[in-house]
Amino acid sequence: MAEQVPASHALSPQEEIAALVARSRKAQAQIEHYTQEQVDRLIRGMVWAVAKPGVAEKIAQFTVDETQLGNYDGKFLKIFRKTRATLMDIINDKSVGIIEELPERNIVKIAKPLGVIGALAPSTNPEATPVIKSIHAVKGRNSIIIAPHPRAKLTNKMICDLMREALVKMGAPADLVIGIEHPSLDLTNELMRQCDRVLATGGGAMVSAAYSSGTPALGVGVGNAVITVDETADLDDAAEKIRVSKTLDLAASCSSDNSVILVDKIYDAMLGKLQDKGGYLCNDMEKAKLQRTLWDDERHLNTAIVAQPADKIARMAGVDLPEGKTFFIVKEDGFGPDYPFSGEKLSVIMALYRAWDIDHAIKLTNDIQSYQGQGHSCGIYSNSDENIMKLANTTKTSRVMVNQPQAASNSGNLWNGMRQTFSLGCGSWGGNSTNHNISWRDLINETWVSKPLAKTKEIPSDEELFGDVIAHLS
Repeated sequence: MAEQVPASHALSPQEEIAALVARSRKAQAQIEHYTQEQVDRLIRGMVWAVAKPGVAEKIAQFTVDETQLGNYDGKFLKIFRKTRATLMDIINDKSVGIIEELPERNIVKIAKPLGVIGALAPSTNPEATPVIKSIHAVKGRNSIIIAPHPRAKLTNKMICDLMREALVKMGAPADLVIGIEHPSLDLTNELMRQCDRVLATGGGAMVSAAYSSGTPALGVGVGNAVITVDETADLDDAAEKIRVSKTLDLAASCSSDNSVILVDKIYDAMLGKLQDKGGYLCNDMEKAKLQRTLWDDERHLNTAIVAQPADKIARMAGVDLPEGKTFFIVKEDGFGPDYPFSGEKLSVIMALYRAWDIDHAIKLTNDIQSYQGQGHSCGIYSNSDENIMKLANTTKTSRVMVNQPQAASNSGNLWNGMRQTFSLGCGSWGGNSTNHNISWRDLINETWVSKPLAKTKEIPSDEELFGDVIAHLS
């Protein structure tokens, strides 16, 4: 056990993080020249340590007990299956040595580690986020220091300790993974200043702090998924998948269906199917009660309702929720601060909109996400490629999930080809540096080796290069 530092000699945040970073750098140096086989063995061991039968169940229950967010089933799916799926997604990737060749340009790309990754883990996904970020870091031959949300510090310690034990058993240094055991804002900010790359997942304030830290950062934008159901959709399939997405881990995910838009032709039929799947349609009085419960006068979200069961929220709001109802449906027609249900709710509460047609649905999507969630993701249930591509081409969004449960899909899943992650870039729309699902490829440096072409390129004639522009500008 480490020697306790006397209170009179307590380390400052700068000193405490500097000590952790020094340990992390020492560990990273030991695997800097690992082979691909060695690296992949480490990440397989890290996942097995936390996701093996018996352990995954323990972590899932411990996470719910500590955070009081989400539910056991959702946590178990993340730690047991999501970690396996992420490992499967990257295990065959080449991340050591030459990782890409462009023979037509006579260029090869060589992967190099970044060093120490500083990672933030949110309270809503504290069970799988440390694992997924850690294996992406180690895949790139980096080390990682994880700053958890204080509400999930014991969960983070449990998971980090399991990975550390596994690393030692495989002959690697435990300090490839370090968790901050007594997190604070000062420590997190200092970590972001001293590491080599920040991987930020969490609230908007922390992501903004990551970008302001002076360290290159990969952040994520605010989620506020908007889902459209058009007249060509399989309504039974859509209703079931919306239920799954809306209630997964009690809507802890920022990808949960915050607003659902039904086109006019199927509005009544689809609303009925959502109600059959456990949706409770609120009247105006109940909507007002929910609004007073979810937000204060300054539109701050009440954290006590985040990722809680529908019956608990109903009791808090004074709403009489019938038995068997697992999520709320609130009719809405506006967007922006005066219509708070149009924003992210992090709860089993869905805003419902009615659109005349697909064009109106697209306008509503853009309007809603101009308030919150621009750049993150939206979805559509449709069998019309024309409608799907019209939505994709016209919305300011980084990912469009088609006929899939949004919360379980846009971070990658077995039924699609998206990269498995919990860090979703939202592009310039969401104030981020990238649009894609962040993986190990974002946690390496690349050296480009360029050799002369076999045949030197020639600049074409002015007639070929400029064409009719010459005459037009003469």
